[in-house]
Amino acid sequence: MINVKVPATSANLGPGFDTLGLALSLYNRFSFIETSEGLEINGCKNYHANENNLVYTSMLKTFDIIGYRPRGIRIEADTDIPISRGLGSSATCILGGVIGANKLANSPLSKDEILEIATGIEGHPDNIAPALFGGLVASVVDNNKIYYNKINIANGIKFVALIPDFTLSTSSAREVLPKNISYEDGVYNVGRVALLLSAFSNGRFDLLKTSLEDRLHQPYRGKLIFGFDDIIDKCYNLGCLGAYISGAGPTLMAIVYKVDGDFKVKIKEYLNSNNYNWDVKELYLDFNGAIEY
Repeated sequence: MINVKVPATSANLGPGFDTLGLALSLYNRFSFIETSEGLEINGCKNYHANENNLVYTSMLKTFDIIGYRPRGIRIEADTDIPISRGLGSSATCILGGVIGANKLANSPLSKDEILEIATGIEGHPDNIAPALFGGLVASVVDNNKIYYNKINIANGIKFVALIPDFTLSTSSAREVLPKNISYEDGVYNVGRVALLLSAFSNGRFDLLKTSLEDRLHQPYRGKLIFGFDDIIDKCYNLGCLGAYISGAGPTLMAIVYKVDGDFKVKIKEYLNSNNYNWDVKELYLDFNGAIEY
């Protein structure tokens, strides 16, 4: 049996639209066994347990590239990452399938090749790269080549995910974005990405609030999240260092000091008292990325 664990991811980080992502301590786990024939998928909803399952279709794509064809496959899924919440659930399924297929075929692929295949399926590397490599990763695609680099984050912070009880598809979240932006807004975001990376790397966490500001996607996607402005304001009133929309949303991510034991309790109390049926999870950076175990 082959076992693969893939971390959740939080992409964009405010101004780093489609380029930044980090891995967090929330996981989907997949097990793979080659069988004599057919397809068996356990651990997911019935409507996902078929040949259209993203883990399985990612395996097939990888098998085609490698030139390997199994007789049959059994997939066991143990998933803790909520679907369509902006926490990279689809990236975990894709990577789980690609890594599982590679292992069944005696591991002919390098990590960079796995990145390339998985990104080709996902469409962009901002969730795939941190899920594969762990930590904070910047990535871009140029002429179909993926360029990426891990970025140091100084010790001392943790992340609090505010996860709504409703979903938001990436396609819907992209439809609300403007087709063009002003030169001023472009400069605004470029400056904040630079400030954000230096703040993370040097431990200048006092700069996170300003550096997480954005004009490319959050003002538009925030309108799709009921209570967005009020909840973000409350996060700052409770002392968080920074807050942003995780991925395409609707999850909101707050950054606090590791020693802060009150924020999670107080923001949960606020959400409950205002009838927001949201889950609150305290998470830490995952520095390992996807692993076989």
